Amino acid sequence: MLYAFAFVLAAILLALTVIDIKHFRLPDYLTFPLIGLGLLQGYVLHSDILPFAIGAVAGYAAFVLIEIGFKRLRGIDGLGRGDAKLLAAAGAWCGWLWLPQVVLIGSLAAIAAVLFMRLRDKAVTAQTAIPFGPFLAFGLAVVWSVQSFHHVPL
Repeated sequence: MLYAFAFVLAAILLALTVIDIKHFRLPDYLTFPLIGLGLLQGYVLHSDILPFAIGAVAGYAAFVLIEIGFKRLRGIDGLGRGDAKLLAAAGAWCGWLWLPQVVLIGSLAAIAAVLFMRLRDKAVTAQTAIPFGPFLAFGLAVVWSVQSFHHVPL
């Protein structure tokens, strides 16, 4: 059953990554089922849904608060609600205690991508739009894989 969940997670994250890179959006028709499947895998694989449900709510709330705060501070959009829904999915798959690791890995990957772009002489400024979904998806995939295949406790 673990491998079935891994396959579905990888497929949906790959689809979300491609869509976000091409269209700068993470569609609800993929993020909502991903949240539900995360809760299901928590119940099936761990016999407990509470840390995953808390993770979904905490992930969504954290990024919505950051989105609102950034918009008020800078007057421009910084994160979209799709990113918040993807972090909710990360919480549903990994549990609330692992959300900081998901965000850290995603953020470090995004920083590495920006540095790579700058090394290739691409202009990257504070106004350059970069989709965060692919990096967040990477963080989710890494954390869930380490948890699941190395039996890291929740």
